[in-house]
Order: sequence, then C-alpha cells, then structure tokens
Amino acid sequence: MKFNTKTIHGGQHHDPSTGAVMPPVYQTSTFAQVSPGQPVNPDYEYSRASNPTRTALEHALASIENGTRGLAFSSGLAATDCVLRSLKTGDEVIAMDDLYGGTYRMFTRIYKDSGIKFHFVDMNDLDKFQSLINENTKLVWVETPTNPLMKIVDIQEIAKITKSKKILFAVDNTFATPYLQRPLDLGADIVMHSATKYLGGHSDVIAGALIVKEDALGEQLHFQQFATGATLGPMDSFLVLRGIKTLHLRVQRHCENGEKVVAFLSSHPKIKRVYYPGLASHPNHEIAKKQMSGFGGMVSFTFVSGLKQDAISFLEKVKVFTLAESLGGVESLANHPAMMTHASIPEDKRKEIGITDDLVRLSVGIEDSDDLIEDLKQALA
Repeated sequence: MKFNTKTIHGGQHHDPSTGAVMPPVYQTSTFAQVSPGQPVNPDYEYSRASNPTRTALEHALASIENGTRGLAFSSGLAATDCVLRSLKTGDEVIAMDDLYGGTYRMFTRIYKDSGIKFHFVDMNDLDKFQSLINENTKLVWVETPTNPLMKIVDIQEIAKITKSKKILFAVDNTFATPYLQRPLDLGADIVMHSATKYLGGHSDVIAGALIVKEDALGEQLHFQQFATGATLGPMDSFLVLRGIKTLHLRVQRHCENGEKVVAFLSSHPKIKRVYYPGLASHPNHEIAKKQMSGFGGMVSFTFVSGLKQDAISFLEKVKVFTLAESLGGVESLANHPAMMTHASIPEDKRKEIGITDDLVRLSVGIEDSDDLIEDLKQALA
C-alpha cells in the first residue's frame, strides 16, 4: 500500500459492530467484565491502558511511519518524557545542539537532578559526535530538520554508529512528517512526533506520538505510558486520526507554498539569510535530498540589519500570517524563537547555536501563495 493510501486506510478497519467508516469516539473510562479479570473484550479493561479510538490512531501512526507499534500521548513532550523514563542514573544522552525549546528545557531542567548526563552537539560533525560516545551512552536524540535553524542530520550515518554501539536512536520527525521522511526506514529505533502540528494539522488538538520498529521496545514504552498515565483521550485521538487522512494533501501544499515564500525572501533586500533545506546553498542540502522527498513548509530568516526591532516590527505587521507559537496547521504562523518557542534556552546558548534576536520562523500554511507573498511584502515594507 502506497503512502497516500496509507494515510486513509493504513491499519484501519470499519467498526465491527456498526460498519462505521470512521471509528467511533469511545468516550468511556472503563469497560465491562463478565467475571473478575475477564473483560468482555480482552483488549480493553481501562482507557488509560487502551481505548478503541486511540488504538485506531496508533495503528494509523504505525502504518504511515512503517513501524510495528504506535503510541499516542497527551503531548509531544509527554512522548519525549516516556523515552527518557527508560533511562537510569549514570546514563548519558547525546542530543542535537539545535532543539525545540521545550525539549531542551526538559533535558536540562526536569532531568537535571536525575543523574542523567546530556551532551549537545552539532551531529553534522560526526567525529565530534563519536568522541562523546562512551559505555554510559544510552540514547541519541535528534531533530531533522531542526527547530528553528532547519539543520539536517544524516539519519542513516547516525544509525550506523548507534547500531554498532547498541545505543537507542530517536528522531523527532515533527517538521518533516512521514510524508517527506521516514526515519525508521533509515535506521532509527524510535520516531517521535508532536502530533499537535502537521499530523493533527488544524491547530485544534495537543497530542504526541511514538512509533517503533521492534515489538519489545514498543512493549517497554507502552508500559511506561500506562504506568505514568500520559495517554491521549478518545476525542483528541479522533481529531488526530482525522488530520492524518489529509496529511499527504496538506503537506504537498505546505511544500509548494514554502518554496514560493523562500524564493521571495531570498531575493528581498532586507533579508540577510533564509534557512530552508530546499535551498542549494543550505549546507546540508544534499543530505536533505537523499533522505527527504520534499522540503516542507518551515522557513526561518534573519534581517540584513541584524536588529531585533526589525523582526518585531515585521511580526506586528503581518495580517495573513498569525503571530503565534506552534506550527503545522492549515493557517500560516509567524514566530520569534528567541522570545517565544525558545525563550527557555539561555541567551548565551541561543546565540552560540545561531538563534539570534532577529531570527523569525514561519510555518507556511496552505492558503493561496499570492496572498502569503503580498502579506510578506507589506510587512517588510
């Protein structure tokens, strides 16, 4: 089954009792038992462990990422936390230096007293990355493309190293989506999504996901999820599943509009640099071409002036683009990472990795591209 068909039918079945094409929202906390320990359906006892609507979503997640098991969480950070809970005192994690601010905050503040050590490195420098590996290294965590600087990591090359060292390798695939990139096929062990973003696609749900290739790892992560309770409710599961059914159509338009926005910004006299993996000038463009089928709708840029005020002025003037956090919805959003999504990263660290005060991040939606360009023109005037 090809991807465009998987988004609609992958892992899905009509409701056995009614024939409903879409799975019902099983808004129930518990399930009847015929005798103690013998539920009517052996798969369902209590909705924290499993719920039929969430199960339908999890089957769809596994299908579109070519995994064996999907898990749906109450947020992307809840999904990330589930992976970290498999670690113990003394373990070490190597992570990409450019990360979503919430992920960085979790790594450096929530787990700072747990005895787990975190290293942050640009994994395009494979020698430096490998120099950090030791017997305590248990997890490698990357985003690709990264948030917000659109760095690209060679998933296959990292996977070769982690497999040879028996280290767990997790990829945050939120920006690319499985329509453009499937990390499990490239050697990763775990794929994470903030399903709030492109998978849901309509800015109306908060959700997260993990997808794995190996059954044993899936069982381990499911136990962590069940025991800590970070599960996605049935109505939110329904909304994400509905979003997935149009994922291929939406992401194609995000890509088309993204390329047009990039072309406009790249030629504008006020713009200094555009961060987009589809540009031939992007330092990892060839890697992006190798492992992605398109370059997405996320774009970042800086100003010739280098002034924070120019970024703020632009963000206050946009009309079709909405100044807001998040990304991946049908509507176009504009964001100031240093003051918004990445404010939890210390200023010196932000500047070290390139998140400057004049950096703007765009989530290019699926509106008419002419309207988006006109909005950018007037905001930059």
